[in-house]
Amino acid sequence: MDYVAQLRRDVEAFEAAARRATPREDNGSLCLVPSCPGWSMADLVFHLGFVHRHVIQVVGAGRRGWPQRADRSWLRLPTARADWPDPQRAPNHGPLPPSLLDWFREGAARLAELLAGRDPAERVWTWGREQSVGFWQRMQAIEAAVHRWDAENAVGSAGPVERRLAMDAVTHTFEVMAPARRRWSPAPPGQGERMRFRQSDGFGIWVVQLDTEGALLNHGSGCCHAELTATASDLALFLWHRIPKDGLEVRGDASLLDLYFKVVPPR
Repeated sequence: MDYVAQLRRDVEAFEAAARRATPREDNGSLCLVPSCPGWSMADLVFHLGFVHRHVIQVVGAGRRGWPQRADRSWLRLPTARADWPDPQRAPNHGPLPPSLLDWFREGAARLAELLAGRDPAERVWTWGREQSVGFWQRMQAIEAAVHRWDAENAVGSAGPVERRLAMDAVTHTFEVMAPARRRWSPAPPGQGERMRFRQSDGFGIWVVQLDTEGALLNHGSGCCHAELTATASDLALFLWHRIPKDGLEVRGDASLLDLYFKVVPPR
């Protein structure tokens, strides 16, 4: 699929949702983002804008490693930002500064333009095993879609993740995110538990086994101990820890779906 085109659609919808966020009448604070505990909308906007500029720095410079943390010039932060959220003090309750949204829009546009003009096979640094521009095209499309859902959900109008992108996101979660999350956070091993994730609006089926290495996709043979059936969007949102299993179709031992998030800790 055209990941960059989908990225553009989701960042535009993300910005539109962020601009709809208004201070709460009870305490005057900006709305919090329920699916990102501890963040307000301002924190979410800053986070995604930071990610976009990080990827611009990596891909644009053809880097083979993370940009130096001491040098933040690549963020292109405006001089006047006293009212911006402080990432060290989330959730930030002040009104969402218009200059923050302008900064976000500029970075999102630069990222989309950069990724659209690069060969997916071009080699660059990533935090996954796949070291290519294609990794960032897919990853940024998925991340934008999930955070767009976060923003829309916070203002009460969350639309689903595009079906084809959601299917990619499910596979990406098992193949890329699961091993990364286990590297980033201490996690226990699985004991051979097997679960099936079935797409209700298509033909996708993902069989996962939890073992000493984590969550292995389409591993082994035999029956599954639990099965979750949902739309591709809901499967992706569940695996990204955005929606609970309640309300989704679960067969077998439902507790194994909770175990999954112990073996593969959400961030």
